[in-house]
Amino acid sequence: MTENKKIASISISGEITLNLHSLNNEGGEGNQIITRQVTIVDKNGEPRTVNAISGDMFKHIAAVHLAQLAKEQNLPLSSYAEKLNPNRIGKDDFLDYFEKNSNKPNESSADIVSAMIDICTVCDTNGILITDKIGDNKNSSNTPRKSAIEFGWTVGIPGKNNTESYLHTKLVADASGVRGEGSNEGQNIFHRPANHGVYAFVCSIDAYRIGFNDISREYPIDDAQRTSRYRVLLQSLLSAFINPQGAMTSTQKPHITDFKGVVSISEKLIPAPTISALNDNYREEIKGISDNLNLIEENAIEVKPFNGLSELSAIFVDLMKAEPYKIQ
Repeated sequence: MTENKKIASISISGEITLNLHSLNNEGGEGNQIITRQVTIVDKNGEPRTVNAISGDMFKHIAAVHLAQLAKEQNLPLSSYAEKLNPNRIGKDDFLDYFEKNSNKPNESSADIVSAMIDICTVCDTNGILITDKIGDNKNSSNTPRKSAIEFGWTVGIPGKNNTESYLHTKLVADASGVRGEGSNEGQNIFHRPANHGVYAFVCSIDAYRIGFNDISREYPIDDAQRTSRYRVLLQSLLSAFINPQGAMTSTQKPHITDFKGVVSISEKLIPAPTISALNDNYREEIKGISDNLNLIEENAIEVKPFNGLSELSAIFVDLMKAEPYKIQ
């Protein structure tokens, strides 16, 4: 891929095989941790209950990688994002920004979104809802910033996933059952889930929206900054696949044994197509949709299949040589 290639959107549809993981749980009942499960409709139209990892979990994993990579690469971060605070940005960040940039207006929601884009790479690419009233903006409460990266639920493919539970105990000097004076003392016995299966994964990135103010329809940051953010966003997503840091990973790091699927890439505002791997023919469907879209706009969509993380990482390396598309 050439360096001056412009990427508008990217979609990933695939099957990821995870073993012995507990990345996402519903909570607990007594001494039993409950696996998160959802109900879907299978290819025959029948409801099926399967294991699931919420899009919130994968997005959190990627966002943590993003904040750390952005700091390492000297990209702008809010004080909250720099500290991995899930609130991402605070009122003080805006007040400091407008104090340092007294020539910048702060009288409308568009002004607040432009400031937020300028202040923070994570907020720009991952979205935020600004609930505070900022400065002179009379309409700034509940000012939204839509995320440029979106994750679906990662759901078990029916017939290819299951969960087991095993007994967990803590080694103590006296295992007589006395808990001790503190809640973390004595013997603790509880049941943990260990999940396994092939999961359908979907994710999309609207690269053209990086640095784009949806209200003013302008880019408050320059092209070089947009390109840096585009590349670090891709790097953070790849890091989330290589090193998923979800629930219980200190002792139940997932065994990722395979990841195969399709990356679709759009160079125009026609969206890169996505079909879930819950459909056995998702690869053929994406290829067929792409061929049809290319009849509408020539050479708009490119489809790259991958079999394994090594091939996916090579696709990402190639994508990082490009630049994000810009609405004129």
